[in-house]
Amino acid sequence: ISKMSVFARWLTALLLLVFCSRVVSGQISYSIPEEMPKGSVIGNIAQDLGLDLKRLKSGKARIYTGDSTEYIELNREKGSLLIKEKIDRETLCAKMTPCALHLQLILENPMELYSVTVEIKDVNDNAPSFQKNEIRFEISESAAVGARFVLGRAVDPDVGINGLRSYSLNPTDNFALDTQSDVGRIVEMVLQKPLDREKEARLNLLLTAFDGGEPRLSGTMNIRIKVLDVNDNAPIFTHNVYKGTVTENETKGTKLTTVSATDNDEGSNSHVTYYISDAMDSSVTDIFIVDQYSGDITLNGQVDYEKTNHYQLHIQARDQGGLSDSCKVIIDLLDVNDNKPNIDVISMSNSIPEETKPNTVVAMIKVNDQDSGANGQVHCTINDDVPFSVNSPSNNFFSLRTEQELDRERESEYNITVLCSDEGVPSLSSSASLRLLISDVNDNAPVFERRSYEAFLLENNTPGLSIFRVKASDADSNQNARVSYILDDSAVNGVPVSSYVSVSADSGVISAVRSFDYEQLKDFYFRVKAQDGGSPPLSSNVTVRIKIQDQNDNAPQVLYPVQTGGSVVAEIVPRSADVGYLVTKVVAVDVDSGQNAWLSYKLQKATDRALFEVGPQNGEIRTVRQVTDKDAVKQKLTVVVEDNGQPSRSAVVNINVAVADSFPEVVSEFSDFTLSKEYNDNLTFYLVLALAAVSFLFITTVVVIISVKIYRWRQSRIFYQSSLPVIPYYPPGYADTGVTGTLPHMYNYDVCMTTNSRKSDCKYSTLGGQSVLVMDPSFSETLQRAMKEKSLLEDADSPDLVRQC
Repeated sequence: ISKMSVFARWLTALLLLVFCSRVVSGQISYSIPEEMPKGSVIGNIAQDLGLDLKRLKSGKARIYTGDSTEYIELNREKGSLLIKEKIDRETLCAKMTPCALHLQLILENPMELYSVTVEIKDVNDNAPSFQKNEIRFEISESAAVGARFVLGRAVDPDVGINGLRSYSLNPTDNFALDTQSDVGRIVEMVLQKPLDREKEARLNLLLTAFDGGEPRLSGTMNIRIKVLDVNDNAPIFTHNVYKGTVTENETKGTKLTTVSATDNDEGSNSHVTYYISDAMDSSVTDIFIVDQYSGDITLNGQVDYEKTNHYQLHIQARDQGGLSDSCKVIIDLLDVNDNKPNIDVISMSNSIPEETKPNTVVAMIKVNDQDSGANGQVHCTINDDVPFSVNSPSNNFFSLRTEQELDRERESEYNITVLCSDEGVPSLSSSASLRLLISDVNDNAPVFERRSYEAFLLENNTPGLSIFRVKASDADSNQNARVSYILDDSAVNGVPVSSYVSVSADSGVISAVRSFDYEQLKDFYFRVKAQDGGSPPLSSNVTVRIKIQDQNDNAPQVLYPVQTGGSVVAEIVPRSADVGYLVTKVVAVDVDSGQNAWLSYKLQKATDRALFEVGPQNGEIRTVRQVTDKDAVKQKLTVVVEDNGQPSRSAVVNINVAVADSFPEVVSEFSDFTLSKEYNDNLTFYLVLALAAVSFLFITTVVVIISVKIYRWRQSRIFYQSSLPVIPYYPPGYADTGVTGTLPHMYNYDVCMTTNSRKSDCKYSTLGGQSVLVMDPSFSETLQRAMKEKSLLEDADSPDLVRQC
């Protein structure tokens, strides 16, 4: 019958279930009966909030209850709220009405918070019950009609219409229930008819308590009455209601209030004792005690305002004859700020990118303080050295947001301390530490250690030789900081730079691709690009200059005198030559540079060392003493030209010197002259041809200039032009130096010019005094006049012309 009644009550409540939902500023409410089976649907929260099911999945929707008890769960696939554990309203809320579960629906990316209230409606699943199944009284037969007897009260955990509604007493011959008292008070039995111990010494009554549910449930208690004689007055309390106050966490033994009752009887029948009603819950009787003789009510346990803020006691005053009276004692609790704020991080981003915009939510925090009033008002702050702020979007909820742009290179992580304090006196506070990592974004290009690089490399290097290393660093991290080195496309003397050098993509080591020759390439430039591994990648360039350093890899080269293989070329020194006479000059060059090209000259061998010396720096060969007739005609000198490199390189030149006053004497000594006759004839021909061409051009130029001058001055002049051919003369057997393009130094040019005479001579003389080049006197006079006229013009340079002549 009990199981069927419970099922009937549950079925009735289920039929009366009304689902109602409303969304107001992110809040929604549902109403359900208690004892719904596990898995029952409460409502479709996605539809009621206007949310897409995809949003529930992408936002990782979840239900937050704030404690370990989870009665309700979320079905993300359907967006429905389901019963996770069967809910007993009496266990959850006791007598508190309305009874509701307060939940939060949390979505992420972006974070959203919705408050959900689920009201639990009572179902008549509990029958009224008495604490005791039987109660006994000893009542004097002299008890007056109207005497009252406390029976206790029934307890029904249900509330509202399902709670305790009425009592009935059977039989009702002598006693009846007090109909004027409310159901919540202790039931009292009133004597309606005087007792007669001789007729009936013991009475058995049945007290029944009924609730108002459908079907109606009830509970019973047996009343055993023993009729006594005499004692016809019951104790009476001075007040029906007593009040007292106590602060929570008060010490044990604190006196709260005192109750007092009087009995008009005498003797032992007037002695009154006080008791806490047996109908009170054990949780109350353990906290408070009453002194049975004095009526003092004291604190016997710990009281907590956060659990309940007032207590109600029922005190009985009983005399020796069994007569009693009752009163109510109300104890009000005063709140003390004894609870710190409780910080609960319900959602937290462990890492955010450095490009996160300001005012982005990175954490959601719930703070709860169980105290009331100002003691429960909480405000939160964070440490000042972080670019974040905390604010409260709703009651007890706080959000941590970015306050400004972040830079991972300046700060890669933040330790944020959230301090929450209440407004009590003294104020209590709690703190929580949050660690937030800043993820990297590729916002920094690689930076080289130097603005430009310069390296030196010895020529004749081995291909593949490492020259030096460029290095760039990137302030980013991981892949964004991985630097690769790339050789920029460019050309050196029209050749791609990659044909000269290469760069390691990982290490930045620059290596030579080929062997370099200082004499061909002294330095060159190119650019190296450093590129990171970000997406998109960032890069920077640097200029690199490679300087090739010279090595002494070239020996000196003698330009003059030219060494011929088939003839003997001799320098002629007259026997009348004085000391210091310049015989010839050794001209040599070294294509190396620096000290590798510094040349020194040394006379290695000589037919007569006492006659000649060579200048160590300029290579000039001069006579050391006066030439005499005793000196041999044929002199052979060997000169060594040496550079200053390490090790040094050298070249050797052989010079033939003829000490003679006539050319036949030279020929007779150098018998191999005929071997080079063909060579000398060809050379003479080309020299004569070149001299004739130069003379012709010079004469033509002079004639043109003079003609222009004559035209300008409009003066008639008679010009005499010499028809004598210019015939150069070379002594037989004497050859020019060839590649130098100049005649040997022993040929002298003498230009002699006289005034007021049309005679001037231009001689080309040899050591024998033979004139080989003679200029006509008339041509000399004409030339002199032309120079005088040209001196009058600003743009003329007559001295240069004379010198050229």
